[in-house]
Amino acid sequence: MKLFPAIDLFSGKVVRLSQGDYEASTEYGDNPAAVARSFVEAGAEWIHIVDLNAARGEGPVNRQVISSLAAEFRGAASIQAGGGVRSVEDVRQFHEAGVARAVMGSAAIRQPELVMLCTDVLPIAVGLDHRDGFVAVEGWTEASSVHLSEALERYPTASAFVITDISRDGMLSGPDIDGLSSAASATSIPVIASGGVSSLDDLRVLSKISGLAGVIAGKAIYEGRFSVAEAVEVLR
Repeated sequence: MKLFPAIDLFSGKVVRLSQGDYEASTEYGDNPAAVARSFVEAGAEWIHIVDLNAARGEGPVNRQVISSLAAEFRGAASIQAGGGVRSVEDVRQFHEAGVARAVMGSAAIRQPELVMLCTDVLPIAVGLDHRDGFVAVEGWTEASSVHLSEALERYPTASAFVITDISRDGMLSGPDIDGLSSAASATSIPVIASGGVSSLDDLRVLSKISGLAGVIAGKAIYEGRFSVAEAVEVLR
């Protein structure tokens, strides 16, 4: 199982939100490259990057930062990037920048066929961010009528599903083990868990879930609950 240490970008700064609330963010510096470098040096093979500005419709504010990170770490680590990915052109720009996989959320929910078009350009992970089982869109600011179980059946060409329980994200409250187990067993597409990871014990439990290919960790790393090196070793 792979660790995906997370870098959430807001106006060029590294931040973490609590439950997707833009008003409840914690800043962890203004040097994303240094943060990414520390992750790679500690053994991370992937880095998960989100453009929070783009996710809520403010345009690709952090696109250049993502491009520079993909260029710097090409060959050393793979970049999985999302936030505001809404078109084939957005995906093409990520591909040209050296991003290994794009995460598509809101656009995939509204236009499932778009995922198939984009997979011709770059592997696509569909981001399924949910509250109480219903997928949220537009940077988690709007609820949809699409249930998680329904969404898992819509994207046969997706390379992965990134499943985030918004109520747990950034809260260090532990992941939704039962929900993730159910989701992973309901699809043959690899599932990446996100939200709530707070300890190495959480990672140990997640590592035993069949069909779970990776786990995204953010706040637990930034708050010193465990190191990237420790997490990589536990998931190895």
